[in-house]
Parts: sequence; structure tokens; C-alpha cells
Amino acid sequence: MPESVYKIIEVVGSSPESWEDAAKKAVEMAGKSLKDLRIAEIADLDLKVEEGKVTAYRARVKISFKYHGEE
Repeated sequence: MPESVYKIIEVVGSSPESWEDAAKKAVEMAGKSLKDLRIAEIADLDLKVEEGKVTAYRARVKISFKYHGEE
């Protein structure tokens, strides 16, 4: 089995509904331009607050994907 190398990036997803939806949106959007996504790890959760009310849930997600380099 050949050795593999993975790169890790952080992305932030946002949703008016939930942290789960925010994380899902972050991973799905990253998957549109990156190949071979492997693991997604929630790094941080926060809320956007406007005038004392929660307006958005945000999830910072670390995503690893296989690095292909020059083949």
C-alpha cells in the first residue's frame, strides 16, 4: 500500500438553523472544490448575535483531504 499524505484546512460554515447545519454546509462547500475529503473535526462553535438575539450558528471545521501532488 503506497504511503499517503493529507492536508488539513479550516473552514467556517454558518447557518440560521443549527451548529450541525453550519458544519454540514462547511464540509459540503469544501467538497465542491477539494477531492478525497477524509475527516472533519469541529474546532470551535460560536454564535452571531445582533440586537441581543442569535442570528446565526457558526462552526469552524478542520477538514483533511488527500494530497495528490505531482503524479
